[in-house]
Amino acid sequence: MNIIVEFYHSDSFIPQLFGLISFILGAICFCQKSDYRFKRFMLIMNLNHMIHFLLMEAFNSALSALLATIRTYVSIKVKSVYFALFFIIITIVLNSFWAEHWFDWLSVTGSCIGTFALFCLQGIRLRLMMLLGTLCWLANNIIIGSIGGVMLEVMILVISVVTIIRLKRSGDA
Repeated sequence: MNIIVEFYHSDSFIPQLFGLISFILGAICFCQKSDYRFKRFMLIMNLNHMIHFLLMEAFNSALSALLATIRTYVSIKVKSVYFALFFIIITIVLNSFWAEHWFDWLSVTGSCIGTFALFCLQGIRLRLMMLLGTLCWLANNIIIGSIGGVMLEVMILVISVVTIIRLKRSGDA
């Protein structure tokens, strides 16, 4: 109980609260069988996650989340390998200015994988590629100490597998 009281009164309460909100949004997002609803919830989750990372002072992660927000919005409107490459290049170039450690590239890698998936894949293939990106984000969140982020990515792994099974069984693949 004492750790909960200390957490509540610590400087990390508000940043971690945004991480927990991302956790809830992620649960809703990755349960979606519809690619359109999946992307809409991902848009909201990425925006919230950007705020979380800014408050955590994890600026590379925040930039990746901002770019993920923009790319997710565009991917709702357009399916194109050229748009995917555009966002992948932008993500790599912009993050190269701020990356200080090897682990700063984990969020970038996860974002690039997600970008390709959102613009070029659908159904089960989309979810499988997002799983790979999730592993990158999980490692990132463990390293930077994002409690909500770790919870989010572990939950996404589990829910994604369940959703893939649901898609396979329903023939919506």
